Formats: sequence, structure tokens, C-alpha cells
Amino acid sequence: MQTQQSFQQHQTGTLFLVPTPIGNLNDMTFRAVQTLQDVDVIAAEDTRNTQKLLNHFEIKTPQLSFHEHNAAEKIPGLLTRLQNGENIAQVSDAGMPSISDPGHDLVMAAIANDIPVVPLPGANAGLTALIASGLAPQPFLFWGFLPRKHHELVQTLTKLQNRPETMIFYEAPHRLLKTLQGLREVLGPQREISICRELTKRYEEFIRGNLTDAVNWANANQVRGEFVLIVAGNDHATVTATNTVQLSLEQQIQQLIDKGLKPNAAIKQVAKQNQLPRQAVYNEFHHID
Repeated sequence: MQTQQSFQQHQTGTLFLVPTPIGNLNDMTFRAVQTLQDVDVIAAEDTRNTQKLLNHFEIKTPQLSFHEHNAAEKIPGLLTRLQNGENIAQVSDAGMPSISDPGHDLVMAAIANDIPVVPLPGANAGLTALIASGLAPQPFLFWGFLPRKHHELVQTLTKLQNRPETMIFYEAPHRLLKTLQGLREVLGPQREISICRELTKRYEEFIRGNLTDAVNWANANQVRGEFVLIVAGNDHATVTATNTVQLSLEQQIQQLIDKGLKPNAAIKQVAKQNQLPRQAVYNEFHHID
């Protein structure tokens, strides 16, 4: 076992994980500001975006760029600096580092090299949305962004459809309608949802109802801003004797075909088992978007 005593003397520097506001700059904590002032360098997802935050709080600490596309290149240099005694703060554009944002690879590398990793508490869009959603706050399942391709979206949601936990998803405005349609297709039109938009910002908004209401709302409105989707869990889930909930739709169909059913008959049966439209299951099996 590896033990870390965060605030004891260390031979190395420390990697601080510093949350940043998800919209309202007043949500920045005193400790976060002090930490960004005290470290030797800030590893930022987007230095231009973070500079606005630093300017607001009159923080003069230098930055370097660290994001998902240059992480492999940057981590060795960051480790060297930490091993030489420098303290580094890692920030994402908004919210918690590593939560649907870069950071986890650097955390793993620091831990592997016995460098202390100290997290600071702060803003998180998923939990902020959850507590105001009106849906059960615990247990919950944080998923983040769902797949973009329709057949992958259906496959993922099929695995989640019987989960009893309240589910948390993130979505961009240009993808919102398709994601809501996919949720309705797989989870059913009556599943409850809270659409949380522009959290902590001037145009913060909550749209609460079922998935049919949600799709109608997205169709009728000009969708703008960043979204968190809080979706109710399944409080009447059923698991068949063959445990098909653990299999993808394609695997369920193939299992029936292997037992002698023709493809169309297998598709029809799987659609019924999963309470899904037959056409959606057909498209999934044949990889039609």
C-alpha cells in the first residue's frame, strides 16, 4: 500500500488539483486563489481561458499548456519539475480537473512517482445540477458525455437502462436534441429528466419533465449554452434469466441467431425484451445511423 500524508514535508513538489468556476467567478474559493498564487506554475487546459481567471484575481503565476492532445508530450517535463521540488497547480477550463476534463494521466504519473497529489474542493457541474434537479440525489451514476454515433449511443444506453441510480450526463448544445431522442428511444418516453442549462450563469435554467417533454422542448426552442442532463434511474428494472441486460443489443440478437432464430425474428424478440422500437434495434444490429 502507498500512503500519502498531504501536508507533511516531502522531498518533491506537490501537484495541486484546483477546481475553477463553471460560470460565476464568485464561486472561486479563497484557498483556490491562494494556491494558484503560491505554486510555481499552472498547467492549464487552455491558457487563454485561464488567463482571464488569473487576471480577475490578479494572479501573476506563469502558465503552461496542458491538455488531452499534448499530455503525453508534457507529462515527463512536469514530473521532472515536481521531482525537483516545484509545486504545480493543474486546472481545467471549468470545474474539476479529471472530471470530463484532462488531468487523470498526470495524476496517475505523479502517484506512480511518489509525488503527492492534493485535491481542492470546488465547483462541479454534475453535482450542482443534481441537487437542484428534483430527482433522487443518491445513489447517482456520473457518466459524462455519451457517444456521438447513434448506434453507439443506443448500445451505451441499453447497458444503462435498468440501472436504478440517477444518471448524470453532459451535452453540448448542437448535440442535445439527438441525445434526448436517443434517451427517449431507449429509456422510454415517461422517464423523468431535468435539463440543466448554463449553471451559475445569468441565463441558468432548469427544464423538468419526462423525456417526451424534453424532446418537445428541444424541438421548440433555440438551444444554447452548456447542458447537464439529470435522468431518473429505473425503479422497476427487470433482469431476465439469461441476464441480457449485461449484453449489447447486437450480442443479444447474435445469441438468438446462434440458437436458430432468423435475424428478423431475433431483432423483433430483442426489441420486445428491451422495450425498444423494432426499427431502432434493426438499425443498431446493422450499424445504421
